[in-house]
Amino acid sequence: MRRATRLAAFVLAAATMAALRPGRNDIPFAVLAAFDQAGRAAVLASSDWTGWRGARRDGAILGLHAPSAWPAQLTPRWKVDVGLGYASPLVVGTHVFQFSRVGENEVMSALDAATGGVVWRTSYPATFQMNNSTSAHGPGPKSTPVFFDGKLFSIGMAGTVTAFDAATGKQLWQKAGGSAQPIFTSHAFSPIVDAGRVIFHVGGNNQGALTAFDVETGDVRWTWTGDGPSYGSPVLATIDGVRQLVTLTQTKLIGVDPASGALLWERPFTNSSVTNAATPIVEDHTVIVSNGGPVVAVTVTRRAGQWVVEPAWENTEAPYRLSNAVATEDVLVGLSTRNSGQYFGVDILTGKTLWTSEPRQAGNAAILKAGNIWFSLESDGELVVARSSRTSFDVVQRYRLSDAETWTQPAFSGNRVFVKDVTMLSLWTWN
Repeated sequence: MRRATRLAAFVLAAATMAALRPGRNDIPFAVLAAFDQAGRAAVLASSDWTGWRGARRDGAILGLHAPSAWPAQLTPRWKVDVGLGYASPLVVGTHVFQFSRVGENEVMSALDAATGGVVWRTSYPATFQMNNSTSAHGPGPKSTPVFFDGKLFSIGMAGTVTAFDAATGKQLWQKAGGSAQPIFTSHAFSPIVDAGRVIFHVGGNNQGALTAFDVETGDVRWTWTGDGPSYGSPVLATIDGVRQLVTLTQTKLIGVDPASGALLWERPFTNSSVTNAATPIVEDHTVIVSNGGPVVAVTVTRRAGQWVVEPAWENTEAPYRLSNAVATEDVLVGLSTRNSGQYFGVDILTGKTLWTSEPRQAGNAAILKAGNIWFSLESDGELVVARSSRTSFDVVQRYRLSDAETWTQPAFSGNRVFVKDVTMLSLWTWN
């Protein structure tokens, strides 16, 4: 089933469930979490933004209140200094949650989404020494937390895993990071929750452990120690009828059973700097990844009880790295590392390049999608709104939202966009 068909099923299910619940126009995230995040279950989340790249982790903005025509300017509502870091803000109900660094502490904050006022703030000591080659990026944190069932789960720069009560900020449990660290001494893997387990890739260079912790107690439910962590994040998908966690590791692309941690399949995947830093895109049997080299698509199937991973296509014209792409209407849209930042559209079925933009667009971009529109928050603080197209880079509007670097994924909710730059969190609206 292609994505457009699945989206129609989502909308129908959302309308039906809303009709059965008088006075409510949303579907709680707890409902969504019970289903496959790859999109095979016909349910929609509310406009809450609960984790890395949204509730489905595919860059889809759910519940967007798009205007009939995008205005010339967005309206600034508030701006608050929340500390250093590149973790995306989360939006749940009336609160926005931000993971950041203030001095020598890593801090989880809850703010009033309407005013930016602090509701609570919890911190713990987290002295951290950057690798010299990445010191310009600052001491993080770089991993986006995840919200689930009234709790927040995060991993700090040195691998400290923490669970917080989202209502009060109380620290529920914490696991210290180990001596093994990633090559560039920073954890960027954003956690994912599945069936009472929150999954992190802890450890470091050649000594990693993909680990599932019990969400209530922090007890380890399973580990997979086949490789060190990457700087990318996982997705949950159903492939050939089998639910699995698909992720890049330090040197591989893998699929594991999220219930047991058992390895289902793997494929070597790395580059010369050993910096896999992408979130896989899963479309039916096809898994798409890039690490600054060619965009690679593989087909994952089961034959006679054995998993088989075969090349589907490869595109050398649109390599991307750090800037994750999105799949929209059978077109892969992203920002290439070529020509000082060039947007591209690639046919998902064939890998053929459909279009490229003019060069020198951006150094990095956080790309998201909603229906036939996609958004790109560029690292210089400009938000690009564009129409999905198989033929061209079709820009609708551009907005200047920050004068500081914005390497962080924004969070969209209703008619609002929350933007985190190096230190400031701001709210912008339309309509």
